[in-house]
Amino acid sequence: MPRSYRRSAVAFLLCGVLAMTLFITGPAQAKDSAWTVRGPSPHSGPLAQLRLDGASGALTLHVSRGGRTVVEPSPVGIVTERADLSHGLRYLGRHDRTVVERYRSTVGKERSRTARMTETRFRFRGSASARLDLVVRVSDDGVAYRYVLPSGSGDVLGETSAFTLPADAAAWLGDYRKDNENLFKEYTAATAPTGEYMSQALFETAGGYALIAESDLSGRYSAARLIHQQGQPTYRIGLWDQRVASDGPLSTPWRAMIVGDLATVTQSTFTDDLAPASRVADTSWIRPGPALWTWLAGGKPAGQSLSMQKGYVDYATQRGWPYVVVDAGWYFDPDQWDVTDPDWPRNSWLPQLVDYARERHVGIQVWIHHRDLDTAEERELWLPTLEKWGVKGVKIDFMDSEAQETLRWYDEILKATADHHLLVNFHGSTIPKGIQRTWPQVMSMEGVNGEEKRTNTPQHLATLPFTRNVIGSMDFTPGAFHRAERPNAGSDAGEVGLSVLYESGIQNLAGTPESYDARPLARRFLEQIPASWDRTRLLTGRPGESAVLARASGSRWFIGGTFTGPEHTAEVPLRLEPGRWLVDLLLDGPDGLVRTPTVVRGGQTLSVPVTADGGFAAIACRWRPGLSTCDRP
Repeated sequence: MPRSYRRSAVAFLLCGVLAMTLFITGPAQAKDSAWTVRGPSPHSGPLAQLRLDGASGALTLHVSRGGRTVVEPSPVGIVTERADLSHGLRYLGRHDRTVVERYRSTVGKERSRTARMTETRFRFRGSASARLDLVVRVSDDGVAYRYVLPSGSGDVLGETSAFTLPADAAAWLGDYRKDNENLFKEYTAATAPTGEYMSQALFETAGGYALIAESDLSGRYSAARLIHQQGQPTYRIGLWDQRVASDGPLSTPWRAMIVGDLATVTQSTFTDDLAPASRVADTSWIRPGPALWTWLAGGKPAGQSLSMQKGYVDYATQRGWPYVVVDAGWYFDPDQWDVTDPDWPRNSWLPQLVDYARERHVGIQVWIHHRDLDTAEERELWLPTLEKWGVKGVKIDFMDSEAQETLRWYDEILKATADHHLLVNFHGSTIPKGIQRTWPQVMSMEGVNGEEKRTNTPQHLATLPFTRNVIGSMDFTPGAFHRAERPNAGSDAGEVGLSVLYESGIQNLAGTPESYDARPLARRFLEQIPASWDRTRLLTGRPGESAVLARASGSRWFIGGTFTGPEHTAEVPLRLEPGRWLVDLLLDGPDGLVRTPTVVRGGQTLSVPVTADGGFAAIACRWRPGLSTCDRP
């Protein structure tokens, strides 16, 4: 037999044997595939492992730190009107790169920042040739991923994204509401009640803490919340909109996990690091700083009284505070005005107040309702006029939605306020999911159960530095000494400490002039609150129990602490640079506030007496012989 015929016969026989084997045993089981993404410091930071199940074609993401699990393997996937990209995926390839970005922030925990992240872009194909790219980033303080879809993918119908924690992980959660203003309470990951929770949930695991967050949220998408079933340790991503409109290529917001020890999480700028760079080229006009906020001081009557507002301006001038915020009541419905009159609105005394304040080196910011800025025509009516009058900023209230339509409004108002050189403070709002890097005129946002509320607890106060305030500036509005219902009402020192403990680009001080004058030591401390911070350090604390933070401005450190429980002496490690420090403590005494200077070496422990559910404030400066105070003129 010729050799070519022999080869054909052998091949035919082998094919027959293979076919018979497949007939008997069935198709071979596809193997799982796994990939690891390490951060810039692989021996100390978190590690992400992505796994593709060979049978189902479904993706899961596992996060560990130091060889211990932080987030269990959790579902990753997205569903569009054209394809279900939560299963049936086939791996096509990957691309790796290192991301290094340096930027300056106008507000926040520190002004000069460097973001270093490892990024891997995984490419997959789903059913009907649908495409999905999954971008994973890992830094020394976090893990994040986002979905990237090509044109033609259609609207998004939902995500299968979820976070599965160890069942017994301690959990600090706040029930979801449209303005993000609920209390934080402590549970375990599995035992938390069935319901929806805000997407700023903190968990403590054997591998460290993990704060669930979101970044780079804009009108191209819909905001997320966490959905949980009691008895299960999984928290699913739920979107405000059942259908997210998309008419082109889409990069979704980042699903982020800030990971590390408690200090790493508290000091993290990860959500800002993930966000797009600033869209404001000239930021020289953006000037943060404390403000006298008159709403809790005088309510609506104050907003309707030019004479009262002038008095507040005079008081801010005496204190050296750069702003006064005029709340509701200063303006009337523009529908009642003749807007064709170049001198409109004749009913408003605000231009006169702005001129009066300018002469005294105080800027005026004004409250305005969202409904008066929710159309292009209204924005064109109000914003140029406020800029012309010399108003420095707007406090916009009552958006009360995280729908895609509302987020598109945010996109428009952010550009418009930047164009008209107006600082922004959002109330009744979403929370700062990277917004302050992209739009640096955003000084603060509410999204917190703050001083206005009458439902605060000492435990809530001690949880906010580790949850809500981690992700961006928080307008808690401390300083309302005159409010008897505040949870730390027995501790004026603790109330002063909140002005440092809670970071806000515009620190709206909510007390009355009379309440400050009755507490001259508190007034003196608040007069020195810096406009922004150079560095932030957690000195000690545990969510729901205590929190002590130090924030640097130049060569001085400002310290604020809050505690729950009975009166006691707190031991606070002075985690500052080596050498001798004068620590100017502000404490509660039997007859009011007392100032207690003490000299301590950096790294030593500071013993601080605190009242029940109280706290303290302090300023630390380099000690030298003869120095007895850290105060400056």
